[in-house]
Amino acid sequence: MADHSTDTSTDNTTDTNTNADSSSFIPKLDSMLNSLLEKIPNLDDETVDNIDSRLRASIVKLTNGMSPMQLILAYTDWLGHLALAPARRLQLLQSLAEKVLQLSAAAAKAVTEKSDESLPQTSSLFKHELWKKPPFNMLARGHLATMDWLKELATDIPGMDPDNTELVNFINEQIFQLLSPSNFPLTNPEVLKTTWDEKGRNLLEGISNLHKDIQASLLKKNTPEMGDFKVGENLATTPGKVIFKNELMELIQYSPATKTVIKEPVLIVPAWIMKYYILDLTPEKSLVKYLVDQGKTVFMISWKNPDKDDRELCLDNYLKSGLFAALDAVKAIAPKTKINAVGYCIGGTLLSIGAATLARQDDDILNSITLLAAQVDFTEPGEIKRFLGSSQMAFLNSLMWTDGYLEASSMGDAFKALRAEDMILKPAVDRYYLGQDTQPNALMAWNADGTRMPANMHSRYLQQLFMENQLASCKYIVDEKPIALQDIRTPLFVVGTTTDHVAPWKSVYKIQGLTRSEVTFLLTNGGHNAGIVCGPEHPRRHFQLATHDPMDKYIDPDTWAETTETQQGSWWPVWNYWLDEHSIGEVPKRTMGASKAGYNVLRDAPGDYVFG
Repeated sequence: MADHSTDTSTDNTTDTNTNADSSSFIPKLDSMLNSLLEKIPNLDDETVDNIDSRLRASIVKLTNGMSPMQLILAYTDWLGHLALAPARRLQLLQSLAEKVLQLSAAAAKAVTEKSDESLPQTSSLFKHELWKKPPFNMLARGHLATMDWLKELATDIPGMDPDNTELVNFINEQIFQLLSPSNFPLTNPEVLKTTWDEKGRNLLEGISNLHKDIQASLLKKNTPEMGDFKVGENLATTPGKVIFKNELMELIQYSPATKTVIKEPVLIVPAWIMKYYILDLTPEKSLVKYLVDQGKTVFMISWKNPDKDDRELCLDNYLKSGLFAALDAVKAIAPKTKINAVGYCIGGTLLSIGAATLARQDDDILNSITLLAAQVDFTEPGEIKRFLGSSQMAFLNSLMWTDGYLEASSMGDAFKALRAEDMILKPAVDRYYLGQDTQPNALMAWNADGTRMPANMHSRYLQQLFMENQLASCKYIVDEKPIALQDIRTPLFVVGTTTDHVAPWKSVYKIQGLTRSEVTFLLTNGGHNAGIVCGPEHPRRHFQLATHDPMDKYIDPDTWAETTETQQGSWWPVWNYWLDEHSIGEVPKRTMGASKAGYNVLRDAPGDYVFG
């Protein structure tokens, strides 16, 4: 019993000590944690955003605008699903073997028959006649066959996200295009022949061009390379006056060229991702001059090139201080008449937003609406969609947050990447291997004169329109209420271009199902810029034209293109005739400005903002 009592006493002592240790350990732990928390800085939400945004901005500058996380996710999606598709992998190996056999057969035929044969598909890299001769024809064929096989690699992979498929295909194509035989002097027959003929002078010229380009890049020249072209001297020379100016835009009224003019004035809303004078280029390619010569009173918005102080500008500002302010000025100068409104690219999107807003208010000031390569439904925005996504938006927003705007070069690089073959690789070969230092034409000079995009506006534009498609789905908010394109009853003239990489024509075509207006749709050959700025006479231009009544049955774009007659020539005269048809007559030419209404002549066109 004594022994048991002793044991029990010992156990109780041990329990007591344990409890004492536990009770003293908890306060010590709390003290350590509190001390640690005191050393960790207390970050508010704004500080967290600032730090993380700076990190993302630093990364995205190194990756030339691409989100590394979006690339990682896309390739993980591809490789992961490909690993789970053994039959598909076998099929890809069979396709590769077939292409190798076809190349071998073509090589044998070229050697035995010694014939020059056209390449299986067109490519701007292999257009020279020398690419038809062996062994260069086989190098070109091999490259093109490999490019085809690379597209198969990320296509029809079960479970893979379609957006990731497009991105992987795009990146694979970009990487392998760099390995094209045309990019190496020893495998490019045109470079070899030129070097032989010129005894190497072309390479010396190319080195000189490379040195100049590197120097310009290091110095970060702010002046665009425009050659002999200068705004106000041989670009944007149509006579006119700035009759209104605010913090966002200048409004130009062009001098009449005829004694009488069509009663309804024309207001042009250009995009602010470009300088307005693409529509007033050289006299022979100036849409403005053409309209003035045809008896139209023409007004043009010239947007301010934003800087860091304009970071908070949004689409609402462009709508109210831009479009609506310009409409007020035109109404004062040409009272008691409706207005023919024209919108180009994102300017056309803004005009559509404005037209829907006016329709909601039962304001019928618009006589007609013309949209030039402008989208209102962004479900199929084309190749630019490759640069969008939640991760991409986060990195892009961070990049814009640091500067307050998106640099013109960032947008330019993105659009060039969509056509790397024509816009990057071929020009590099011409400039650095062939030694060509071609002076820019008017359109190239304008393209070099880039603009910036306000951070807030560009972010919301991409999020609300491109990613959420709010305008087409009646969810876009103006003055705290949604607007609807279906409210528009004004006749529309809509122009799409066949090779547009910015606003694909099938996307532009979608407006026919979104309004209750009569829509005259015109499809012309050419790209986003060249197809629009073609001049009133062009030997290589043709177009298709048809009018769709809102009560007509829907025709899909492919069927429309197959069944609509093709006409030769520029689309400008056809559009001018359409404007005349929608006019009620002529009036004496108008004076410049309206001083009684506060719209005085401020300065000569092209104004000040265009030089910003």
